[in-house]
Parts: sequence; C-alpha cells; structure tokens
Amino acid sequence: MMKKNNYAIIMAGGVGSRFWPLSKRELPKQFLDILGTGETLIQQTVRRLQLFCPKENIFIVTNKDYFSLCKEQVPKINKKQILLEPVMRNTAPCIAYASFKIHEINNDAKIIVAPSDHLITNDAEYSRIIKDAFKAITNKDFIVTLGIKANRPDTGYGYIQFDDLNFLEKNENIKKVKTFTEKPSRDLALQFLDSGDFLWNAGIFIFTSIAIIKAYKKHLRDMYDIFSSGVDQYNTKKEQDFINRVFPTCKNVSIDYGILEKSDLVYVYPSDFGWSDLGTWISVDNHLQKDSENNFKRGDQINLYDSKNNLIILEDLKECVVSGLNGYIVIQSKDSLLICRKSDEQEIKKFVNDLKK
Repeated sequence: MMKKNNYAIIMAGGVGSRFWPLSKRELPKQFLDILGTGETLIQQTVRRLQLFCPKENIFIVTNKDYFSLCKEQVPKINKKQILLEPVMRNTAPCIAYASFKIHEINNDAKIIVAPSDHLITNDAEYSRIIKDAFKAITNKDFIVTLGIKANRPDTGYGYIQFDDLNFLEKNENIKKVKTFTEKPSRDLALQFLDSGDFLWNAGIFIFTSIAIIKAYKKHLRDMYDIFSSGVDQYNTKKEQDFINRVFPTCKNVSIDYGILEKSDLVYVYPSDFGWSDLGTWISVDNHLQKDSENNFKRGDQINLYDSKNNLIILEDLKECVVSGLNGYIVIQSKDSLLICRKSDEQEIKKFVNDLKK
C-alpha cells in the first residue's frame, strides 16, 4: 500500500551539447544509447525507477519539442505523465511544476527527483537507498539529497559537506548538510577529498510534496505564488495553457541555489551505487570496454594501426582506417564529425558554440 505514495520526477529537458555530434538539440543525450547497452539513458532511468515507483506515478518533465521522443522511447508512460516546458528555465521551475501537480493528485506523495541522463550500475543498492530515504522522510519537512562518495578530486562536480555527528532522527545514515560548493578548483577538490566529509552532488533529491511546497513558499516565494495559482488547473484540460502562460515568467534558477543552499532542513545520504553523471565523453570512456591498446571503437569496420587510448564512434561510415593516433576522441554522426584530443575535451561546448556563429 505504501508504494502507491511513491512518485518520481524525471528531469529530461537538457540539450547535452558536450556530447556533440551525437547529442544535438533535436536528439539530446538522454534519448541516446551512449554506452551501447541497447537502452537509451531515459529508458534506463524509467526502468530503474519502477523498482520502487508504480509506472503510473512516474512523471517526465521535458521540453515541448521532445514529447514525441518521450512517447516513442517510453511508450508505457501515459502522455498525461509527460509534462511539457514551453521554455528552458533550469531545475527549480521544473521541479515546482511537477511537485504541485503531484500534490494535487496525492497530498501524501513522497517524491524522488532524478536526472534522465545519468549512469547507475548498481540498481539494487540504488533502490535500497531510495526506499530507506522514502521511509525517513515520511511526515517530515526534510529534503534529502544523495551524495556520492568521492574517489578522486574531480573539479566537474558540485560538492556537499556533511556533519557526521548530526544525523536524521531514526536514521544515522542520513547526515545534516553543512555546505554546498559548486565545481571547486583542483587544489580545493584535493582538500575536500582528504577531509573525508565531502561528497559529490548527484542531483538526486527526495522529499514529500508537502515539504517541497513549504520550501518554495519560504525560499522562492515568487515561484510558489506562480505555481500555487494553478491548483485548480493541474490535471485538467486547462493545465497546459496555464503552464504555457506562467512558466516563461519564472526565474532561471536551480533548485540547489534557490532552495537547498538556503534551507536548514537539508540532509544528505552518502551513497555508492556506481554513479556517473556521464557529463563528458571522458566520463563515458571510463565505462566502455577497451581493447589491449586502451582503444574503444564502435562502427561497421574500423581498423586501427599503431593507435592507442582513443575513443572512436563512427555511425555512418562503412570502412575506416586509423593509423598513428594517440589519445583522441573521434565521433561521427550522420552529418557531423568531431576530432579532438582527449586533453581538450572540456572545450567541446565552446567548439559547438563557435559553429553557430
């Protein structure tokens, strides 16, 4: 019976420009089978969430342009569960919209917010932690975020510092958050790693619908006023017109900055379930099966000679010969080609922006 109160919000509106040329505006990263598993990232996410949420309680928030992609890739999700943003406005408006809608369906709702494009390799441990967090937040105003145990001084992630001696009542695994830090310098990341009380911010949140609505009322009052004005229109034929009208008026602000960094009711659950945000081609490369020369290749016929440490994905070439290449990313889609040193991978977003000039 308790499972009926479990809900999920999947954030699926991003463009994923760092995965150019495979990920483009018309087909973003979450709708790609980046790892060659036979499932796209959003398909993996929906399947994983069904371990603790009925499929009718899973809501996907995405851009209006991706409605057809969502229906095509997750056909078991009813079209009423695909919430369409008329414009991009970051995570706070996205989560507010879905949370207010769910609260009107079930005011006892317990909600997990999950990105659509992350990798999780240990589904059983992930499910155990979410179920434990759901139990901990019942009838509470707390917000729980998942923190990943850091194993390297990565500067591409946000960090969460926790107080090991201050934990959630009846669950010592869930610690009080002390600070949030966005993408630190390498020196600072090394200090965080050495201290032992910092975790990577996975961007996965758990709360009751009541708790998150209270948090919006306290910390993002303008946004609360916008979405609370539609309580009689959610889950009716008037909902989309209402959202089309009010959503563009929302501030472009993240849930982290708008609420989590300001609230004193935020806790973190230190976790280790094989997580990666797959934020870059290098992070993808770390999860791919390589040959004896540390090359990964995907394509019809790719012959490598005197080449090592390369990531090569060729979608539409019948034959390819590569000789003398070391440490490169080579990605070819139907109409675009990327050849980039792995060491320059952080520049890909800039390269894509330059193409638009």
